[in-house]
Amino acid sequence: MTDVVDSDELLRRIQRARACAQREEQAWQTRSEQLGATDPQGARDATVRRMSYEAVRTVLDEILNPGRHAPEG
Repeated sequence: MTDVVDSDELLRRIQRARACAQREEQAWQTRSEQLGATDPQGARDATVRRMSYEAVRTVLDEILNPGRHAPEG
């Protein structure tokens, strides 16, 4: 894959990826809440997936808005 893209296209792709990560994060959060009482292992797995998407979204946020997020620890 050797597509050459300009900066505007790259920005659009990052924004789409961030939006996708946010939707998935919310979907897995909802799933975790739904499974909480009936399937603890499933809820735990859904929480791990939510956290993974949260990490991706946070990284993409930092790319789109550098320095906006306070450093941890």
